[in-house]
Amino acid sequence: MNKSFFITTPIYYVNGDPHVGTAYTTIACDTLARYKKIMGYDVYFLTGTDEHGQKVEETAREKGRSPIEWCDIMVPRFKAMWKLLNIDYDDFIRTTEERHIKSVQKIMNLVWERGDIYLGEYEGKYCVSCETFVPENQIVNDDCCPSCGKKLRLIKEESYFFRMSKYQDRLLQYIDEHPDFILPRSKRNEVIQFVKQGLQDLSISRNTFTWGIPITFAPGHITYVWFDALVNYITAVGYENNPEMFQKYWTTGQHCNMVGKDIIRFHAIIWPCILFAAGEEPPTSVIAHGWWTSEGDKMSKSKGNVVDPYEETMIYGVDAFRYYMLREVQFGNDGDYSTDSIITRFNAELSNDLGNLLNRSLGMYHKYFDGVITESHTTEPIEDEIYGLWEECLKEYEENMDIAQFSKALESIWRFIGRLNKYIDETTPWVLAKDASKKERLAKVMNTLVNALYKIALAIYPFMPETGQKIRNQLGFTSDIKGDRIENIKGWELLSTGHKLGNPEPIFPRLDREAVKKLKKAKNFDPDLEIENAIDIEDFKKVSFRVVEILEAGPVEGSNKLLKFKVNFGDHVRQIVSGIAKYYPNPAELVGKKVLAVANLKVVKLKGELSQGMFLCTEDKKNGIRLIEAGSDIELDAFIS
Repeated sequence: MNKSFFITTPIYYVNGDPHVGTAYTTIACDTLARYKKIMGYDVYFLTGTDEHGQKVEETAREKGRSPIEWCDIMVPRFKAMWKLLNIDYDDFIRTTEERHIKSVQKIMNLVWERGDIYLGEYEGKYCVSCETFVPENQIVNDDCCPSCGKKLRLIKEESYFFRMSKYQDRLLQYIDEHPDFILPRSKRNEVIQFVKQGLQDLSISRNTFTWGIPITFAPGHITYVWFDALVNYITAVGYENNPEMFQKYWTTGQHCNMVGKDIIRFHAIIWPCILFAAGEEPPTSVIAHGWWTSEGDKMSKSKGNVVDPYEETMIYGVDAFRYYMLREVQFGNDGDYSTDSIITRFNAELSNDLGNLLNRSLGMYHKYFDGVITESHTTEPIEDEIYGLWEECLKEYEENMDIAQFSKALESIWRFIGRLNKYIDETTPWVLAKDASKKERLAKVMNTLVNALYKIALAIYPFMPETGQKIRNQLGFTSDIKGDRIENIKGWELLSTGHKLGNPEPIFPRLDREAVKKLKKAKNFDPDLEIENAIDIEDFKKVSFRVVEILEAGPVEGSNKLLKFKVNFGDHVRQIVSGIAKYYPNPAELVGKKVLAVANLKVVKLKGELSQGMFLCTEDKKNGIRLIEAGSDIELDAFIS
């Protein structure tokens, strides 16, 4: 059996920054990828950006950039977010890459040669935001898109069409024969009913704008962005140039596309039909998740209730944020992000249940056995119950992880954690420790606990990679947990006699609910804030900020507050006088530094010395007033905006 597993996020549109919705999808993919690795699969995890289409072209124009310039600005923002959230992807694809352009043109030409693309004319309503044509029977609220609610545009143009209708019966048969093709299974009937209404041929070219992949057999036409975007999944595994890789991860391996519920039809209908036409197999599964609200309301910048993953991870930590996102709601359903809810789960499940289990177990092992694993043999019925419960919970965990039911998988592990906390209370190690004749019994209880924690660390690792590693480290292991496998944690003597345990440290210190709420409230902006002495943008444009280099620096005669500087503006030298002597007792140290200055301030005399500008300064708690320095690679006289 080929145990390869290929998992993909949707490729994210570059017209906006990554947000909690994109974070949710990517965390879910990362969790499933890590799970498959510990199950022994050869995993390839892909994410990336969708960079073509009319929406990107228009956004770039609004920002005063070319489309590729705008894409180059946005891509690092996605990569930075994934680094923050500990996303361990194997490949990041951009649809503007040459490998993808060749892949799209290859599959387009193949489908064209097979007679499944023809020239026609399209007239209908088009949503630029969703990059999709909307049939008349789906239009809502007086010419609005049913997905995003924005106004549709009437488009009439020559277009090439893909004979998608040809594959309606084959698609229905495929869905019927593959019950896990569409997950959660609740989404399956929705797709089936849509297909049974009758598939229409799909317009797959545009000629009213140019930002897209040219169609080689149709000069003047570019590829419809959804045809382009969907092909990225096979581009990344060698469709165009690496047949061995393609065979491994697509033809004979499992492949999973994870998406938001708003684009499930593209992935569960259009994408399989394209693959049928090209002679390839559809994805093994398309997994769709729901949407998030915030404190019961739709997220909106104007309401100030948008969940910012950066801020949330600063408050709770990355692992707690990842845990909450996948524990709070059954995957596939909509969820509500609530401060009260995340604090409750953090304190009850992470701090109390898991954290206390770890601290109590290690603390007692150090107290009773100096932290050294002690041999034990006698097993009582209560241990047999614990062993049996682990097998039961692990089975449920694996069954639910295989169908992306993350919350249910975590529920099973936390049921086991809860039983272990009760096991401590029932076996009373502190009582056993008082009786020398019970030492072996005490060792069995403590060994059961630390072996269980060793298992738990790996089970929660896909969700909380840092936490899984911390637990292993506190158990006295330094190896990277990502290299471990479920098959390695089957027994109950995983920690050998004589092994030295690490020291217990809190992994999830309890949160103060009111302190967190105050912190979050302080971070929220006030939409009704009144600015004192407000200036408009035209006033601001009058101020000329420049990067300058300090050539000379010294005191002003007769003043203990002022310093005077000779400053290089690139094409001329000026003198600037600044009242910063107190903060720079050795002004010569500033020579050669590049700093920021206001270039169009009126010339004044201070203590008889001309000052032909003003430095920009800031203040820190340690050193007081400091000049704002510029990077050494920034050119002199560079304009700052």
